[in-house]
Formats: sequence, structure tokens, C-alpha cells
Amino acid sequence: MENKPELTPSESLQLISGMINSVQKKYSDNGFLYLFWGWLVFFCGITQFILLHFFDYPYHYMVWMLTWAGLIFQIFYLRKKRAVSRVRTYADTIIGYVWLTFVILMFVIFYQLSHLDPKIMELLVMPVMLVLYGLPVFLCGIILRFRPLIVGGISCWILSVIASFVPYEYQLLLIPAAMVVAWILPGYILRKKFSDQMRNTHSFQNV
Repeated sequence: MENKPELTPSESLQLISGMINSVQKKYSDNGFLYLFWGWLVFFCGITQFILLHFFDYPYHYMVWMLTWAGLIFQIFYLRKKRAVSRVRTYADTIIGYVWLTFVILMFVIFYQLSHLDPKIMELLVMPVMLVLYGLPVFLCGIILRFRPLIVGGISCWILSVIASFVPYEYQLLLIPAAMVVAWILPGYILRKKFSDQMRNTHSFQNV
């Protein structure tokens, strides 16, 4: 039985680079879903602030029920995408587990916070949410080797510190800010990057 030739360092780097580019392209192709969530959460944060600050509406937090509709939409969207393509890379799996860990941490930590005094919970909920959200964004940036996501994750942590020094109603504005720097802008940058690459590829083929 013949031994398979080992990859040279140069070939190994090319293989890793190709895998990362493949995952980045997948995330730009599916960028609609991430931009959808970014804009949805942005809208919910702004709307909650308006309802609380300008109208003093007691059920201002109910606007977040829209995220359940977004979750249902995501389930059907992903099922449709998986029916078309069943290819799943190792990086895809890692990113999936990163976001699964984020969801589990959110449920566990906010369950614990729910046992605190309501006034204390009100002061902690936004800083905790922002510091948690920065974790998967930062890790996805590391996995994809995509600097805007890394910067977005760090920005979430900075906004978490800022949230500790502002009243609760103004903390609500930090959620839309986090969405812009952590997901909306990186999503558009990633999509534009691969749109330009595809345009250059077609131009080269037509020469």
C-alpha cells in the first residue's frame, strides 16, 4: 500500500487559505440571514427606546417578540438552504457550536439574573448581554480570519463597559450600536468583498 505524499508547508497554507475563503464565501452568500438579524435587532432596540423614553409605554419590551417570528423564519430559511447544499465544512461546524454555546450561556445567565432584585437586574442585563454577544462575534472573526468581525466583538465589550455608566433607557441605544459595528457593517463588507472577487473573476474569464 503506497503512502500518501505529505503536503509541503506551502501546500498546507494554500489548503487552509482555501478552506477559509470557502467558508467566508458561504457566509457572504448567506449574508442575508445575518444582515436580517442585525437589522431586526437594531429595529427592536430603537423601537424599545422610543416606546420607553418618549411614550413611557409600560410594555416596551414586548417589541422583542418579533425575534420569535425571526427565529421561525430562520428555521424555514436554513431548511431550504440545506435542501440545496448539504456540504458542511469543519469550520461551519465550529462556528455552529460557537453560536450554540452563546445561546446556552444566554439562557443560563439570564435565568440566574431573573432571581435578583428587578432594579439590580435592570442594571446588569444590558452589560451582560453585550459582553456575551461580543464573544461569538469575536471568535467567528478569528475562525474566518476576518478583521471587521474581530473589531466588532471587541466593540461589543467596550459598549458593555459603557453600559455600566449610563441609565437603563439609554443602554437600549447601545444594542443598535452593537448590531452596526458587530454584524451589519462586517456583513456588508464581506458581501462586497466576494462580489468584487466574483466580478474580477468573470472579467478575467472574458479576456
